[in-house]
Parts: sequence; structure tokens; C-alpha cells
Amino acid sequence: MRIIVLVMLFAAFAFAQAQTPGLPTSCGPEKISFDVKSDKSQHTLAEPEPGKALIYFIQDNGEQSFGIGVAVVSWIGLDGAWVGANKNNSYFSVPVEPGEHHVCSALRSELLGHPVELAHFTAEAGKVYYFRARYIRGGGLVY
Repeated sequence: MRIIVLVMLFAAFAFAQAQTPGLPTSCGPEKISFDVKSDKSQHTLAEPEPGKALIYFIQDNGEQSFGIGVAVVSWIGLDGAWVGANKNNSYFSVPVEPGEHHVCSALRSELLGHPVELAHFTAEAGKVYYFRARYIRGGGLVY
């Protein structure tokens, strides 16, 4: 009887370890890093490729003052794969096929923590979509 109880306890512990929450599946693998470099030159807004939609991911620090040397980096995942990262006030765009998509934004900051925000939407060919993230003091990201 003791062996059965020990086996059940071990199995429960192993199952609990497997279910430990990490990043949602719409984000991407946890073991990845980005080297974010900003291009300060002016850019014109792009048009979607024929038959596709275009998504802009914008990070807006607003009027926040995080201090000297504090970088706010958010990783952006789309449909289970990381597609890029924003650092401080920056943006990038990604072309997508029409249809339903799942977006993940994971803040990566030693000072501000690691909150994750999720969204989903249905893209239509020829349209442009904008996701703006803004850190709110004491609260995380707002879209």
C-alpha cells in the first residue's frame, strides 16, 4: 500500500511539474533572445502584399520615465512563434495570411517584471492592423 501511495505522490508531483504555467502557446518558446536595434530614420508606412494583411506592432512608453538605462523590451509572438521585439518607443510590421491570428506580447524587464498580454483577431486581405502596447505604471501593458 505504501508503494502505491508513493507512486501516486510521485506521479502527481511529475504531473504538476509538467503543468507549471509558462508562456502561453500563442507566444513562442521560452528559450529565445532578441538583439533589438532601433533604426531612427524616417520610414513610410508599408502596404500589404497582394492577398495578405499587414500588422504593425508598436511599443509606446508614453510619458513614463523609467530612469537611466532602463530598457522596456516586449517580445511579440504570433500564432505560436516569436516574430520580433520592440524596445522603448519602437515598432515593426509583419505580413500575415488572411484568417484568425493569436497575438502575444511579453514584457521582458528586470525592473518592471514579465507580464504577458494576449489578443486575437481575424485578418482580412489588403487591410492594415495596429497593435499598440503602452506600459502603465504599476499595471502592465495596455493595448
